[in-house]
Amino acid sequence: MSKPFKFKQFTIYQDRCAMKIGTDGVLLGAWTNIFHSPESILDIGAGTGVIGLMMAQRCSAGSIDAIEIDEDAFEQCVENFEASPWADRLFCYHASLDEFLDEVDDKYDLIISNPPFYSEEVSSGDSVRDQARQNSSLPFGLLLKGVSELLAESGIFALVTPFKEEKKVQEEALKFGLCPMRLMHVKGHPSSEVKRSFMEFQFKKTDVLRSELTIEKSRHQYTEEYIELTRDFYLKM
Repeated sequence: MSKPFKFKQFTIYQDRCAMKIGTDGVLLGAWTNIFHSPESILDIGAGTGVIGLMMAQRCSAGSIDAIEIDEDAFEQCVENFEASPWADRLFCYHASLDEFLDEVDDKYDLIISNPPFYSEEVSSGDSVRDQARQNSSLPFGLLLKGVSELLAESGIFALVTPFKEEKKVQEEALKFGLCPMRLMHVKGHPSSEVKRSFMEFQFKKTDVLRSELTIEKSRHQYTEEYIELTRDFYLKM
């Protein structure tokens, strides 16, 4: 059994999750805007539940929901939620996005997703991990359509994608009336290429706020910006 991942205010058990705690999810949970004081939050594709837990720590939203299609990950997410200081505000549904849309009439002030990434079919020999990593199980078009139906009129949608998918995602989002409002390019170290795009969308057209984040100055030497973003969560920051 893999050791639990301890954050400053909560612990994540992840031995039954195909996708373990990673920089993308933690950065997304730390970067996402809460200036509009969201009362209801939804995490699509919860995995371990880390993003929901980070949002519970960061804001006072009364309702933080998550959906997870994989049964083992769903059960582990529920356990992580129940063991946290915010168990009364966190709830995970075992459902696909389609099933969830059929069941729920609520609109959310904030929707977050660290979705499956690889549009090309890659096989690691582990079908559960592959499903968690490949967007064939949740293509961007389906994700954005679902978000457009679940997002409140003044709500915000935040997600992380590979940099090479950024343009495609933005074009797809516009089909559903979702306009980019904030964009952060992330790279591992100063000389590496941009690897990830962190994006926020809303229904209103505005100028896009752009930024760039470099994670490390050199091996295990983190940049001030990265430390500033994650210091409320990582034990050693």
